[in-house]
Amino acid sequence: MKRRRKILKLLVALFVALLVAGLAVWLLPQQVLTVDSGPLKADVLVVLGGTPDRAIRAAELLKEGEAPKILVSGFGDCESNEKLLERNGVTNTVIILEDKSRTTRENAEFSIPLLRQMGAHRVIIVTAWYHSRRGLACFEHYAPDIQFYSRPSYFAYPKTEWHPKGISGYVKSEYVKLLGYWVCYGVAPF
Repeated sequence: MKRRRKILKLLVALFVALLVAGLAVWLLPQQVLTVDSGPLKADVLVVLGGTPDRAIRAAELLKEGEAPKILVSGFGDCESNEKLLERNGVTNTVIILEDKSRTTRENAEFSIPLLRQMGAHRVIIVTAWYHSRRGLACFEHYAPDIQFYSRPSYFAYPKTEWHPKGISGYVKSEYVKLLGYWVCYGVAPF
């Protein structure tokens, strides 16, 4: 009888913990998905392909002196992001392109050799706020010898902007991708 009560208490505690975690994921996605390391100095900024706000954020960080070079990663986005960086005052002499990757995992796998060739030890990942946890986790997973940081773009961060700007779908799919990367590639999100 005592053993049954212990098991029942344990199951209730587990259920409550899962319920609380589920509510946090649903109600506070900004706090769950966003990783921002704050201002710092690094050797390179890595801009992950996707929405244009990422390149604009990288240009801001470069101008603030957070890193002297930008590695643009992502098939199909490299040229447009390079042009966007240049329109935002970044000279092409500090831009390096990695134009083969099609996923976040490939962004890391294909960028890391370039970062090592550059002698980078401290690297800032620049991506969207909702993608920052998985982006950072991928790079840390595939190159534990390099120190990675995250400085995301905050485009459509307030929930009031999600629907008009189409962000809610990205936020929802990010949870699925976080779990998928953990199960398929061993990239732990926490």
